[in-house]
Amino acid sequence: MPDEPSEKSILGPAAGFGVTFKAMFKKRLTEQYPEYKKPTAPRFHGRHQLNRHPDGLEKCVGCELCAWACPADAIYVEGADNRDEERYSPGERYGAVYQINYARCILCGLCVEACPTRALTMTNEYELADSSRQDLIFTKEQLLVGLSEGMVDSPHSIFPGADEGAYYRGEITGAAPGTVRQERHEREREEQS
Repeated sequence: MPDEPSEKSILGPAAGFGVTFKAMFKKRLTEQYPEYKKPTAPRFHGRHQLNRHPDGLEKCVGCELCAWACPADAIYVEGADNRDEERYSPGERYGAVYQINYARCILCGLCVEACPTRALTMTNEYELADSSRQDLIFTKEQLLVGLSEGMVDSPHSIFPGADEGAYYRGEITGAAPGTVRQERHEREREEQS
């Protein structure tokens, strides 16, 4: 004769449904995500950015330490040599190709810790979803921070009378007066006002 169902096995599904019914009628706090974005913590690890010196030269020297430190192998850097007539950073080299694959990146921040020039930092931006894998590979142009007041887009020469150490000591505070691009920037600013 088969075993008779115990009281426990009969009440099992009913107890599960009871939990569901209690949760259905409870008042819940919902996030209004697309319209209201919850502010992130100040040290939140979001999208990366490549920084510039105050005169507009790039801080990245193409050392590839960030790529070596990345546990997910999400960063690709190709360094190239600067030339006097075409200078992108104050040092001997610059990052000619810089890519971060956000389909692989785990946003751990180890690349930021490895960067000797503080060229790579992380922002609070967290909306990185996209519909294709190719769009999740950010290039140098997408990662490079925009120009602010007093900056000139690279390539341009080093500030006259300065060496690369002056950039890291904070002695350079803006583009050199008389720089062709600096004069054009000032003309454009005057025309806008």
